Amino acid sequence: MNSEIQDDTNQPRPLPVLRAMIDAVDHQILELMAQRNAIVTEVANFKRSNAVRIRDFTRERELLTDRRSRAGEMGIKPDVAESLWRLVLWASRDRQAALRAEVPPNLEGRTIALIGGNGAMGRCFARLFQDLGSTVMVADQDTQLKATEAAACADAVLITVPIDVTLDVIQEIGPHVREQSLFCDLTSIKKAPVDAMLQSSSANVIGTHPLFGPSVHSLQGQRIALTPARIHDGSDWLDWLTQVLEARGMQIISTTPERHDQVMAIVQVLTHFSTEVLGATMAKLGFDLSETIAFTSPVYLMDLYLTARHFAQDASLYANIQHSNESTAAVTDTFARVAADLNTIAANRDETAFNSMFEQVRSFFGEFTDEALEQSSFLIDRLVERT
Repeated sequence: MNSEIQDDTNQPRPLPVLRAMIDAVDHQILELMAQRNAIVTEVANFKRSNAVRIRDFTRERELLTDRRSRAGEMGIKPDVAESLWRLVLWASRDRQAALRAEVPPNLEGRTIALIGGNGAMGRCFARLFQDLGSTVMVADQDTQLKATEAAACADAVLITVPIDVTLDVIQEIGPHVREQSLFCDLTSIKKAPVDAMLQSSSANVIGTHPLFGPSVHSLQGQRIALTPARIHDGSDWLDWLTQVLEARGMQIISTTPERHDQVMAIVQVLTHFSTEVLGATMAKLGFDLSETIAFTSPVYLMDLYLTARHFAQDASLYANIQHSNESTAAVTDTFARVAADLNTIAANRDETAFNSMFEQVRSFFGEFTDEALEQSSFLIDRLVERT
């Protein structure tokens, strides 16, 4: 037996000694991570100077393959090594984005007016623009600067107010936005706000929808939808906004306002509605929540977390999303009909009908079921680690 592991009497070392040894190894790992971080800084400088994108999927695949192989040779589970290095890679990309690796050296800073900018999403975008060299003016209910004043002198005007007042604010602000300026909104629906910006102003108009909340730890890898509606000849606003968003590692989805709202009826309305039905049903049944948690499976716990997270947030936000989307009734009516059909199948204990339904839905998801099994298993493993 190796003398570094056990002594000559084959007795394990005292636990405090072993823990101290582990601490020492962990501290060495942290020192190596700091060295890696310093090299990442150099990588960011090189990429910015040579116009190289932050994310290199080929490099990442090669790295993960190598780390998995080496881990296996060392007696470490390859899946564990891959999980660790995926986190390391994410941190590396986030570091590079913070160092402005994808910011073109000649990117021009501009004057941005954030109307409603003291809200959570407004503050998020204020930091983004300021970090990239733009000047940000915030006009809100508690500021001396009036929204119309900010709009009149800004290069770009972003509306970041609650959905239920967005149209009123756009109609008030629109006539003050200069023709050569950019007029944007950050709301979860697009057709009505974009139409209002087009009608109330002669400015360049791009609707935007950040597909994330303001509390995210990083903008790296987050998605944002853009719906360009009017770009004047010779204007570089779409290119400029794209460069700014991609410089922080965001993934841009270009679409039309109409298609955006149709898709959001599924992504948001259906998802939120089904979550609300689950939460409201649990509340109506009145079963002891703590007792269900004691018997929980990882999948149930994940659903429970997502449901409770939903109800921990602002009710008006979810209400406005549902009430503002023109496709809401079609989605929720279909939900109710499907729920009624499934209720009938359950009440009749009709296994044949149940199996038929199951196969139809499985066929709808197709090959995505394989990805879903893999990714959800990964999430379940991470959840189990934390509970």
